[in-house]
Amino acid sequence: MTQPLSPQFLPRDQLQRLLDGLHQAGHKTYGPQLCDGAIVYAPLNTVEELPQGVEDHHAPGSYRLKENGSQRWFDWVSTPQGIKPLLFKPREILWRATRDATGAIHFKNPENSTEKVAIIGARACDLAALALQDRHFLSIEQTPDPFYAERRRHLFIIAINCTRAADTCFCVSCGDGPKCEHGFDIAMTEIEHGFIIVSGSLQGKQFIKPLALNSADPAQLDEAAQREANATQQQRAVPSQNMRETLFNALDHPQWDDIASRCLSCGNCTAVCPSCFCYSEQAAPQLDGNSTEQLREWDSCFTQGHSYMHGITLRNDTRLRYRQWLTHKFASWHDQQGRSGCTGCGRCISWCPAGIDIIEELTILSDNRGVADDA
Repeated sequence: MTQPLSPQFLPRDQLQRLLDGLHQAGHKTYGPQLCDGAIVYAPLNTVEELPQGVEDHHAPGSYRLKENGSQRWFDWVSTPQGIKPLLFKPREILWRATRDATGAIHFKNPENSTEKVAIIGARACDLAALALQDRHFLSIEQTPDPFYAERRRHLFIIAINCTRAADTCFCVSCGDGPKCEHGFDIAMTEIEHGFIIVSGSLQGKQFIKPLALNSADPAQLDEAAQREANATQQQRAVPSQNMRETLFNALDHPQWDDIASRCLSCGNCTAVCPSCFCYSEQAAPQLDGNSTEQLREWDSCFTQGHSYMHGITLRNDTRLRYRQWLTHKFASWHDQQGRSGCTGCGRCISWCPAGIDIIEELTILSDNRGVADDA
């Protein structure tokens, strides 16, 4: 196994060289950019497109950007969505069928994408969620999803270590951050005059070596460590990394009714969650009756169709749908994946229009006194 390079220092004015290397290697590069009052991943060509001197502020049901006057490009904590949409597409064609002049039907699979994609800006919580997506879509116990597998094979990841925490972050309590430890090709920590950069794969090492960078000096490493330590100061924490028994014992807790009185069943939490993987399939026949497409698109356990079976909707109210989501994410994932399905990114808190804070809800649900009183 190739040993990683020791930490190098990439001057701020040399970041474009790294992007140019990705482009020359044939990667379509995605990076953070300002769009409609949010920082989103979009095709990136130059460093001028990065959100320089901008930080994000999160609270339950609130997301705001603020200029801070710095030269840094990665002072923000999280985008509305992470890596997931690049691999598990929100909507895609699984197969097509056509009928020829004789009436015979022919099926054709769409060609899998072989486009090389690079993303810069992934955070530790996103890498942890990506590992969960890999377990689901690439499981050796079932046939790996060919669409996801092909895109995953061509993905190059430049991760950024967090140097501040949003009010909604709780990755530390989940054991998934804030420092990137694995799952990346290159990881960087932004300091005042540039980046501390390390490789995490042979491919990452091959991209760094031609830059002919100097080793990071002790002062630069110390500055990076201090900035990374800032991100560990988080205000929220899950009551426990394993809440399986707690939640299964709280299925009749009165708090589920309280949550249902506020939840809109909009599915925002599942849409922004980097680890949710539910989808539905539907046919899209053409009006001429000679062709059709089978589509796959993201679904949510908050939709009516998610639990519809044989003419019956099993979870026919918001209380049951929210309970399904939370108990699956924090309880039954332990049976499926050996760990929680949450990586502590806090997106579901920020982007919930009702401002529901799952940390508050989990804390209340951990107290079963309400159940005992009702018994």
